Amino acid sequence: MRISVQIIFLGLLAVYLAWCGLLFLWQRKIVFPGIQVPAPSSVADDFPGMERIWLNTSCGRVEAWFLPPLSQEAGPAPAVIFAHGNAELIDFWPEQMEGLRRPGVGVLLVEYPGYGRSEGMPSQQTVTEAFVAAYDTLAARKDVDASRIVLFGRSLGGGAVCALAGKRPAAALILLSTFTSLRALSWKFLVPGLLVRDPFDNLAVVRTFAGPVLVAHGTRDGLIPYEHGVALSRAAQRGRLLTYDCGHNSCPPDWEAFWGEVEGFLREAGILQRG
Repeated sequence: MRISVQIIFLGLLAVYLAWCGLLFLWQRKIVFPGIQVPAPSSVADDFPGMERIWLNTSCGRVEAWFLPPLSQEAGPAPAVIFAHGNAELIDFWPEQMEGLRRPGVGVLLVEYPGYGRSEGMPSQQTVTEAFVAAYDTLAARKDVDASRIVLFGRSLGGGAVCALAGKRPAAALILLSTFTSLRALSWKFLVPGLLVRDPFDNLAVVRTFAGPVLVAHGTRDGLIPYEHGVALSRAAQRGRLLTYDCGHNSCPPDWEAFWGEVEGFLREAGILQRG
C-alpha cells in the first residue's frame, strides 16, 4: 500500500516538533555542561594571596576568587572580571591569569551558579545576577579603581560579561572565541532561535558599548565560527580583532603573545599606565 506524501510529511513534522520540544527542555544541560564537572578541592591553596569571596544571590551563594596584581602602581589598581567557558570552572584559571596580573591588574574569577561549589542553577538570569554582585563587590574594594574595571569573557563567558556590561559600566571589553548570540548558533541543532531560553545577545550589547572592545577568534573554530568574532569587532564602536589560526579550545595558540596584545590594548585604552 502506498503511503501518501501527506502522511510522510506529517510524520516528519511530528518527529521534528518532538526534537524541538526535547531541546527546549534540555538545552540548559547543553549550554551549561559544567554543572557536571567535579570541583578540585586544593587549587585555592596553591595561590598565596588569593582571596575567596562568597557572593549572595537569590539562588544561593556563588563563589569568586580575587587574584591581586603581581606588580602594584601607586593607588588603587585596575581589575578584570573574568568569565570562563561553559565546561570549565574558576579552578582551571588562576595560573593562566598571571599574564594579566604581572603588569599590575587584579583579576576576579567568577563562578556560574550551580558550578563547582556554587549554589543554584545556571541561566542567563542567574549568571547575570551573580556577575552584577561580583562587579559591585569588586568596585567597592579600596584597592581597586572602579573606573578601570575590564570585562573579559571566553566562549560562553562572553555572554556573561556582555550581560554584565548591559547592567554596569566597564572601561573595556575583551571577548575571546565568543558568539554574537546563542540564537545565531541554534541552526547547529536544527531549531529556530526563538526556542533559545538564554539568548545572551552579545551583538546588541557590543553595538551600544562606548568603550574599546578587543575581540580574539580562531579561523578554524568549529564550535563558534570565526564570522561571529568578525561581526562583533565590526559592530563595536571602538573594536579591534585579533585573528588566530586555531580552533575553539586552542585559542589563542600562544598565551604569552596574547597577554602581550592584551597589555598593549589596556595601555592604549589608558587602563594601564604607559611604560
